Amino acid sequence: MEGAHVTTQPTGETPPPESGQFGPDLVEVFGPSQLDGGPELVQLLTPEGERVEHPEFSFDLGDDAILGFYRDMVLTRRIDTEATALQRHGELGIWAQLLGQEAAQIGAGRALRPQDHVFPTYREHGVAWCKGVDPLDLLGLFRGVDQGSWDPADNNFGLYTIVIGAQTLHATGYAMGVQRDGMVGTGDPDRDTAVIAHFGDGASSQGDVNESFIFAASYNAPVVFFCQNNQWAISEPIERQTRIPLYQRALGFGFPGVRVDGNDVLATYAVTQAALQRARDGQGPTLVEAYTYRMGAHTTTDDPTRYRLSDDLERWKLKDPIARVEAYLRRNGVADDDFFAGLQQEADDLGHRLREGCKALPDPKPLSIFDHVYTEITEELEQQRDGFAAYLESFEGAH
Repeated sequence: MEGAHVTTQPTGETPPPESGQFGPDLVEVFGPSQLDGGPELVQLLTPEGERVEHPEFSFDLGDDAILGFYRDMVLTRRIDTEATALQRHGELGIWAQLLGQEAAQIGAGRALRPQDHVFPTYREHGVAWCKGVDPLDLLGLFRGVDQGSWDPADNNFGLYTIVIGAQTLHATGYAMGVQRDGMVGTGDPDRDTAVIAHFGDGASSQGDVNESFIFAASYNAPVVFFCQNNQWAISEPIERQTRIPLYQRALGFGFPGVRVDGNDVLATYAVTQAALQRARDGQGPTLVEAYTYRMGAHTTTDDPTRYRLSDDLERWKLKDPIARVEAYLRRNGVADDDFFAGLQQEADDLGHRLREGCKALPDPKPLSIFDHVYTEITEELEQQRDGFAAYLESFEGAH
């Protein structure tokens, strides 16, 4: 998902396969079924909307929870499509799309307890929704009127991280702090705390991510590494990132990994809930690989038609995370047309609020950038501020 990628090959090695294709060597390593997630893929709801069992993980909530997950995914997708349209109309400078990854984010987000802390990338709009962050605050960052206006302490949801993979180190350090504060393994469900770090398959090639794995394993930190493997590190396919399934990398660092169907919100919830509880109980880190697909572009500056096959996109459309839940709800009589119509109206209302709210966001005052550097302004920073103020005053009509 993220921007880091490996493109060079040592002299004499067989070049990597072309985009969207696995060479014979990778088929041998992964196995034919592995190319579609593999037999170890945890799935509880099929693309056709049928519930299935898994020997290790189960979804123990009722249909009301599934209705809630469906609402979350529909509204999260509307946030994404509205923001994309706003960028196309020049109202946002850029937008990082999540189209197709709604189940991975909502499943993980709803598995959190209030005290759990999230360290996101710049694409976790669905997790932000679950943690109560106003989506209009997300738009302010991409509009360029602020650097993230929500307070991480209010919702235990960190500011978006642009530096690829850096948030995994932040999460590991925070988890070690939680551990030292005695907020792990007490048996009190309102006290025991887990930390989750979101990152993409491309970020898994970054040194920061691997260093965070080492520290988390060495100190048994209560952190879940949640990798949304959407098959593309910008324009580089997953087969250029790894020669084994990503979740298996955890074994090399000494903690468990699991691959879940990232388009299955029930399975993602169950797997993430189990990993978070393991962290809260003091059993250390887990790597969750949510196997999904980026249906849209990396960002609105990207043109995915230049590097991926339309056949791949069409194949993944059949696994749409929202469509499979709708199929379940309709097949089992859990929701009727009135429910879907009401949700559509709610989505339309949200879209209207985002459009009007985005356009109404005030431009920041130029000197306000100096207000949020340190708790107390330093002498050097004060001089810089005064110099910049004098520069602004030099323009005709400054007053």
